[in-house]
Amino acid sequence: MHLHILGICGTFMGGLAALAREAGHRVTGCDANVYPPMSTQLEALGIELIEGFGAEQLEFKPDVFVIGNVVTRGERFALMEAILDAGLPYVSGPQWLAEHVLQGRHVLAVAGTHGKTTTTSMLAWILEHAGQKPGFLVGGVPQNFGVSARLGEGAPFVIEADEYDTAFFDKRSKFVHYRPRTAILNNLEHDHADIFPDLAAIETQFHHLVRTVPASGRLVVNAREEALQRVIARGCWSDVQRFGAKKEEAGMLRARGEPQAFDVLRGSLKVARVEWALIGEHNQLNALAAIAAAEHVGVSPEQSAAALAEFQNVRRRMELRGEVNGIKVYDDFAHHPTAIRTTINGLRRRIAPADRILAIFEPRSNTMKLGTMKAQLPWALEEADLAFCNQQGLSWDAKEVLAPMGAQAVVGTDVDALVAAVAKVAMPGDHLLCMSNGGFGGIHDKLLAALTR
Repeated sequence: MHLHILGICGTFMGGLAALAREAGHRVTGCDANVYPPMSTQLEALGIELIEGFGAEQLEFKPDVFVIGNVVTRGERFALMEAILDAGLPYVSGPQWLAEHVLQGRHVLAVAGTHGKTTTTSMLAWILEHAGQKPGFLVGGVPQNFGVSARLGEGAPFVIEADEYDTAFFDKRSKFVHYRPRTAILNNLEHDHADIFPDLAAIETQFHHLVRTVPASGRLVVNAREEALQRVIARGCWSDVQRFGAKKEEAGMLRARGEPQAFDVLRGSLKVARVEWALIGEHNQLNALAAIAAAEHVGVSPEQSAAALAEFQNVRRRMELRGEVNGIKVYDDFAHHPTAIRTTINGLRRRIAPADRILAIFEPRSNTMKLGTMKAQLPWALEEADLAFCNQQGLSWDAKEVLAPMGAQAVVGTDVDALVAAVAKVAMPGDHLLCMSNGGFGGIHDKLLAALTR
């Protein structure tokens, strides 16, 4: 089969392309921004990439066009208009994946506002460590594997289950297509404000996911999240394994101890101990979720804990990009206010009390660009010693939003202005934490170069 993928350089569609190529299909694709690292990964697989969405790509004559959710109607996507005019076969990415990769597998889906990529990577690594040779599709690159997707040889397939919409012609959340037997519901907040008007709308989509899990399946649910309890209360037909409550409850998985070294308890009974390199209570909760999901496919908590001791995290999750004169520069994917706050808190708990954190961020997601959660930014950044915000591309005034932080906050007109402002005040012992869900204009290398100068 020949697939031509529209929007191929997105993390999901790029992973789908890699799986299709591994399965022996011919794959070509296009995107508006064909650039590394995804372009490099795809070209290494022998996938031909085209810049733009021109109608001339009909000449490829594929068996099917696979449509990413970046594609909409109109002149900008002339290829899509030509496909519709010609009556050619097309399908969404999630539907193609469900029909050609996931069918017949034991799908383990990881859903939630935060931590999907990390938890999916943990779960895939646990199953790999246990010898189950899982397939996986992750919205990042787990360092234990070095690739974001593979078919695997065993029955399990672990997938990052995104609630974002499927395609311009299918407004259901992507995860409704996956039909998991094991589903992690890790947390739930309002996000994707360009798609969902409020939290209730997202809860409805999560309940659609719950409806697809069979009676013999398992839902792994964060007990701390009120929104998830409301989702389950709408109706549930599967076994539920809750995790994360701070007090003892029969059958519930919880943690006792610091995030980098903790006991895993079921009720009052210790069932495992995790000692690993990751920081932050959010990762402790991610670990509990992965342990509970792995147990549903026969991996004991003790085996999971042994695997997590060797877990190397995901690229762009508190990834140290370099150090100059005692100043460390990190790259992190955090972009939602809650994720920013937990990321800063995790770093704060790891470093020396006298060390400073300089939080450098760009509100780049659609939700943040719309300003839906801008009022939460001072709360998200309060544990940073200094905060630097990129104003570029925003329709709202970052200086006004961050005014409650006083001199603690600096706003730059663009990336170069931020680099200059940070370099001016950075000193040995500082931790420069760059947070964005995009490339952030190469700020990490620019900072390291400025600090070297």
